[in-house]
Amino acid sequence: MLLIDELATVLCPLPEPGSVTPQEAFPDACEEAERERSEYASNLEAAALGLDADPLILALEEARAQREAADRRVRLLLAYAREFHPSGRYPLRELAPASGYKPSGVTTAYGAEQIELVSSLIHRAPRRPAPGADPS
Repeated sequence: MLLIDELATVLCPLPEPGSVTPQEAFPDACEEAERERSEYASNLEAAALGLDADPLILALEEARAQREAADRRVRLLLAYAREFHPSGRYPLRELAPASGYKPSGVTTAYGAEQIELVSSLIHRAPRRPAPGADPS
């Protein structure tokens, strides 16, 4: 299906010449990208047929879900960096550009929910109580 092939081409582009180091690995990188493109197209076609859905809408929904998952990861990493990192709190001037937030946004990007989740995952309490947590 032309639409699915075009979507796969858009979402799984081939590497540009000169973008692969070492240069000798360029053919292998192109081959890998072609495999990813073919696999993506096959999966999208199967999903579209199985769900009787528009492949473009499915691709957009998947991209949105990936963006939301990435945002959740950023929030967890910020909570870890500010509340759990063994050497102390990372400065906002380092975290802000790395996370895509403004410095003031870093401090509001995560909250008690993310702090509790990080704590449960690493089996360690934060260095200070979570905002809004019961101090008793």
